[in-house]
Amino acid sequence: MIDVQPVYLEGEWVRLEPASPSHAAQLSQIANEETFRFFITAIPFTLDKPGFRRLIDSFSNRADMLAFTVIDQETNDPIGMTTYLDIRAPHDGLEIGWTWYAEDHRGTRVNPECKLLLLTHAFEMLKCVRVQLKCDERNMQSQRAIEKLGAKREGVLRRHGILPDGFVRNTVMYSIIDSEWPTVRSGLKARLSR
Repeated sequence: MIDVQPVYLEGEWVRLEPASPSHAAQLSQIANEETFRFFITAIPFTLDKPGFRRLIDSFSNRADMLAFTVIDQETNDPIGMTTYLDIRAPHDGLEIGWTWYAEDHRGTRVNPECKLLLLTHAFEMLKCVRVQLKCDERNMQSQRAIEKLGAKREGVLRRHGILPDGFVRNTVMYSIIDSEWPTVRSGLKARLSR
């Protein structure tokens, strides 16, 4: 049975730290409403420091979630967030999601390195047998990013969730299983070495 505990994960370009209220002010400066357009749960009530502080506090109180702040190694500034969520300890599985980055860090090495750090920890330290990822069916950018990781598309969960604006979304589900991890790891390392 996996035991997910707060941990620091360090790469060449980013560091993942357990999300802390001390990150709230800087996160509020780089987020905007468009950032959370497709998010189905846990959207900040306000995009200011108190809103992010409340959000991070709410994450800390959940047994099925471990939120990370993504820190730029060069500047030491927060540039986004990502989480382990839907932690299913008896089934040795979890989800990587609730991921967002400041606009100027999208499409860079940040996402592949974050995923390499998270997946390495999940498969090699926690001994997960399955890691899942999902996104709104309308979010083609996220679908391409998840597929580029090497995750397998499992299907579409129809009318899976209601967004804060009332829209009922379809959710595209992906996964990586333990036997696929060596290939996925090689692909991510190759991308980062370019």
